[in-house]
Amino acid sequence: MSRCVLAGRVSALLAPAVAAVAIVGATLSAPEFSWAGDALSDLGAPGAPTAWLFNGGLIVAGVLGLPFAAVLVASARHRLDWLVAAVLALTLGTLAGVGLFPSGHPYHLPVAAGFYLGATLTLWIDGTTGVLTDEPRFGLAAIWLANLHVLQWLAWAAGLRVGPGLAIPETIGAALFAVWVLGRVD
Repeated sequence: MSRCVLAGRVSALLAPAVAAVAIVGATLSAPEFSWAGDALSDLGAPGAPTAWLFNGGLIVAGVLGLPFAAVLVASARHRLDWLVAAVLALTLGTLAGVGLFPSGHPYHLPVAAGFYLGATLTLWIDGTTGVLTDEPRFGLAAIWLANLHVLQWLAWAAGLRVGPGLAIPETIGAALFAVWVLGRVD
C-alpha cells in the first residue's frame, strides 16, 4: 500500500473522530445546550464559550477528510467513483464551512444545508456505484443509509420529534455519514 493511500485511509478514520470529539466535547461543555431545543451550530455561535472547540473541530475534520477523496479517485472502480470523490470533497468543504461561517453568518445556512445534502448525495452515488460494480452489498447499505437520513429529516419536518431543535436530526445525519466513511475505508 502506498503512503498516499495509507494517508487517505488514516484521514478517513480521523476526520469523523475529530468531528465527534468536537461535537460531544462542546455539548458536554455547554450546560445550557438542549438536544431537543437547540441546533448543533448553536455551540459554535459567536460568543459561545464552546465556539472554538465546535467550529475548530469541524474545520479540522473537513480539511482532514480531503485526502480520503483523493484515495477514492486513485482506487476508482467505475467512472462514478470520480463523481463520488468530487461530491465528497465538496461535502467536506461544507463541513469546514460550518465552522468557518458560524451560526448567524449569512453563509452558515447554505453550508450547513450543503453538508447534509452533500452527505446524502455522496451516499446515494457511492451506493449506486457499488451496485453497478463489484460491491452490491455495500452499495445497497450506502443507499439504505442515505434513505434513512432523508426519512429521519422528513419525520422531523412532519413533527415526529422531541422538540423544535435540530441537534438530534443533525447528529443522526452526521453519524450516518460517519458510518459510511468508516465502512468505505478498504
